[in-house]
Amino acid sequence: MKAAAAAELVFIPSPGMGHLVSTVEMAKQLIGRDNRLSITVLIMKTPFDKSKVVSTTQSLLLKAAEDRLKFVELPQDDKAAAAVAELRSKNAGNFMSEFVNMNKHHVRDHVTKMMVSTESGRLAGFVVDMFCTPMMEVAAEFGLPSYAFLTSNCAFLGLMFHLDTLSRNQDVTELKDSDAELEVPVFVNPVPAKVLPSSVLHKEGTSTFMLGIAKRFRETKGIMVNTFEELESYAVKRLTEDDKVPPIYPVGPVLHLLKDEKEEDEEVIQIIRWLDDQPPSSVVFLCFGSMGSFSGEQVREIAQALEQSKHRFLWSLRQPPPKGKVEMPSEYQDLNQVLPEGFLERTIKIGKVIGWAPQVAVLSHKAVGGFVSHCGWNSTLESLWCGVPVATWPMYAEQQMNAFQLVRELRLAVDIKLDYKRDMRFSSIEPKLVTADEIENGIQRLMENGDKSSTEGIKQKVKEMSKKSKVAMKEGGSSYNSIGRFIDDVIINVHSS
Repeated sequence: MKAAAAAELVFIPSPGMGHLVSTVEMAKQLIGRDNRLSITVLIMKTPFDKSKVVSTTQSLLLKAAEDRLKFVELPQDDKAAAAVAELRSKNAGNFMSEFVNMNKHHVRDHVTKMMVSTESGRLAGFVVDMFCTPMMEVAAEFGLPSYAFLTSNCAFLGLMFHLDTLSRNQDVTELKDSDAELEVPVFVNPVPAKVLPSSVLHKEGTSTFMLGIAKRFRETKGIMVNTFEELESYAVKRLTEDDKVPPIYPVGPVLHLLKDEKEEDEEVIQIIRWLDDQPPSSVVFLCFGSMGSFSGEQVREIAQALEQSKHRFLWSLRQPPPKGKVEMPSEYQDLNQVLPEGFLERTIKIGKVIGWAPQVAVLSHKAVGGFVSHCGWNSTLESLWCGVPVATWPMYAEQQMNAFQLVRELRLAVDIKLDYKRDMRFSSIEPKLVTADEIENGIQRLMENGDKSSTEGIKQKVKEMSKKSKVAMKEGGSSYNSIGRFIDDVIINVHSS
């Protein structure tokens, strides 16, 4: 039997793929750096998981499993699952809070077993996802410290702290649909209320929950953030100077860059072969994340824009869930049902419309010269890592704020839209149609070349940031050192408790 590690951390991620994948990669980074650590990741199963998500998750976990990295799928109570599914079907924004609370006793039971296990090292604390901060109460019951792993960025973290402070004197939901601009310490420029996350401005439950996350984060022993100092130097500096904020550890970019089994599918192989036949940097890639989809009318505007632009394109097009249902987008059985008549025939020589996309493999391909993106933080880091400039088209969560940061703060992207919102959790949000001319304009600016190009400076900055992102993760780099500081602090906290 192998000796137990000196300290064991319990990771509790949100069940969404974007959160889970980053958490697994972060856990792998930690145990790869120090053999004193072991990690157990507790997986909460949602009642609305689709088989594809489940199989992808299981494949990911199997590949990541190592001696000091364990994965435990917590039981799913039928009664609790039904209650959470009902909340979600009603577009109730606080279903994640209820879901996490319903899993507390499962976490409590498993940690109790770990405490008496001879195979487990000394428990060093919980590492919770932003949506799992209620689990900090369970950690406190065992006398354990809590840390956080934020799959978003330092600007978002600073914004949440600022809104929490504001909420003590005013109702922040009154900012919804206003033209107000906020002076936020982690931003150089005033932040328009229109780019604030919808969930923060929602009166019926989620605003309280989201601001509660900021309060809980202040109570942690430290916060790992999936970013790097060179990218967010101003926000990192302002947070580290704030004595009311716990230690901040920029540890990114934490990315899943290895091939998945799905990338061996014939459909994916055909995508890569098609890219192989295209000239370097000639293709604009359109992809809007695991939850991104559009109405038929908006799809036709995108199609018209692509045709007008005359640029080569690879378009990941997903079918939205039935109206009123909160589900993952699905694949179209017949693309001709939604695309303009004759579009596929007219664009056959320059374009390819697909369903699910192997995003990292596409962004890594030399043929791709631009990325029309929803600005999810994982996608943003992937585009920077691969050196591909972005045209912003945010959809939900904190993506509008990410788009604002990329375009106005960091000058690393062009905009199609900054404040577009299409969030299935909030049925009251009906996005305004983005016209073909607006989309084409963004694509043209994104794909421009030559000395006179207004985006040439952005392309160069993205290439430079790509190099910096890789250096940050290497030995001696800023994120490498930050991970080391986090591990040292965990070990010190164990011995001092």
